[in-house]
Amino acid sequence: MPNVTAVAHRGDPYRVRENTLASLRSALRRGADAVEIDVRLTRDGVPVLLHDETLLRLWEHDRPLPSLSWDEVRDVTGGGVPALSDALAATDGSRVMIDLPGTPDVRAAHRIVDVVRACGAQERVSYCADAPAMLAVRAADPSAEIALTRTTLAPPRAGLLEVIRPRWLNYRFSLVDRALADRVHRGGHLLSVWTPDTRRSMRRLLALGADSITTNRIDVLCALRGTGAGRQGR
Repeated sequence: MPNVTAVAHRGDPYRVRENTLASLRSALRRGADAVEIDVRLTRDGVPVLLHDETLLRLWEHDRPLPSLSWDEVRDVTGGGVPALSDALAATDGSRVMIDLPGTPDVRAAHRIVDVVRACGAQERVSYCADAPAMLAVRAADPSAEIALTRTTLAPPRAGLLEVIRPRWLNYRFSLVDRALADRVHRGGHLLSVWTPDTRRSMRRLLALGADSITTNRIDVLCALRGTGAGRQGR
């Protein structure tokens, strides 16, 4: 069986500010197979990397992103918040998982998908979020690779799966046990999990057969993967 895919959550946030180009590059240098980024739109429709609704936590500006133009974002952050197009250029050749916080509408999803397409990155980009966001992405791109995020043990409805057509089911790591992992795989999906940061949790998920692990400690996951930790039972 192939090794688990090691995904760096917002880059390398324990060392470099999350969702910045420097953070993405740091994660890739430390062995990440893919980076996960959060994407939202500015007031003038530019997709940028930001998890929160405002710039307060990371950039000390209590301004909602939708109230700011792209030029204003660059100004108040000193160019620290990258555009999606810049992030795709900085990760050229590597996989990128785009998380869509805040449930974007179809227009926003189309804008993000259009940028991915314009950058020629469709084959290395996947999208993750809850059902409403992934329905918007599926409407924008019938061929998009989707990881449907789940925060409950209840199986997703068959009708929902039929419409969204996810390749992955993406679970909070604390929900995953043997029964859930087996159910996901029996259903023909790959199992993605987020965001274990301890060695104990990572070993457990490796042993359960997770296909992708998203973590804030990418170097720890890559080291465990290199030793084969937890893979004996796969």
